[in-house]
Amino acid sequence: MNNIAHIDQSTRTQTKTRTGEFEQLNTHYDARYKIGWFLMSGEPRPCFTPTLLKELDTYLAGVEQEMKDSNGEKYDFLVVGSDVSGIFNLGGDLNLFTRMIDTRDRDGLYQYAAHCIDILYRNMYHHNQDLTTISLIQGDALGGGFEAALSSNLIIAERGAKIGLPEVLFNLFPGMGAYSLLSRKIGAQKAEQMILSGHIFSAEEMHEMGVVDVLAEKGEGEMAVYKYAKHAQRSRNTMAAMRKVKDVTNPVTMKELLDIAEIWADAALKLTAKDLKMMQRLVKRQNTRMVSNA
Repeated sequence: MNNIAHIDQSTRTQTKTRTGEFEQLNTHYDARYKIGWFLMSGEPRPCFTPTLLKELDTYLAGVEQEMKDSNGEKYDFLVVGSDVSGIFNLGGDLNLFTRMIDTRDRDGLYQYAAHCIDILYRNMYHHNQDLTTISLIQGDALGGGFEAALSSNLIIAERGAKIGLPEVLFNLFPGMGAYSLLSRKIGAQKAEQMILSGHIFSAEEMHEMGVVDVLAEKGEGEMAVYKYAKHAQRSRNTMAAMRKVKDVTNPVTMKELLDIAEIWADAALKLTAKDLKMMQRLVKRQNTRMVSNA
């Protein structure tokens, strides 16, 4: 196992990097395993800032074009992870939400949600290509960060990672795919309970519930990605067929996601001053954590 990890890590460091293109996204390509890695680092907090969303668009559009140019041969896997120690992603840009709520900018709220959903939907259906999308959770995945992880075809999480949907703490709900994706994975009742509880779960608990597909030891998440890639490439035909089966079984439609985004935008405008203060407290906690991690 250690020999496999060593080979895989050295392979990654020798591949061409596209990092210079982006401010909040670190990307590289592993030619040996046909893996595209894109690691998020939203600033000033690891959330989905407008800059990060734009850079995700640019990177993924490039991947889609490369797949077309190579007749679908360049990528077998796309792995989204984090470039921030201990944090996968903390979700929506709460500072931006507060400003838009203060100015009653419903269209801005909806457009932000729609932008997130567009990326999530493409990830969910593996960019209309014969590839597998993977979320590698090596730290906290909260709110929209968890929703993003749920959109991948496979979730790999390291032990000790914290995962949950805390939006109920400031009287809102996760409006960019959480209910749609969770209800299809663990059932509607459990999905609703998870959203309404605001509880933060461990990766181990999420694995027991069937939300996390692969539970890796702490520090061995990347090794688990390569182990899965090796297995999938040995059973390529079966894996491709199962992706198609999942796509047509109880599918999530873009209309469903956008309809929920409309509900989310309306609900956001109903938040009280007390709710917005709680939202800002969470932002301060995130800022404090970033300072302590630096």
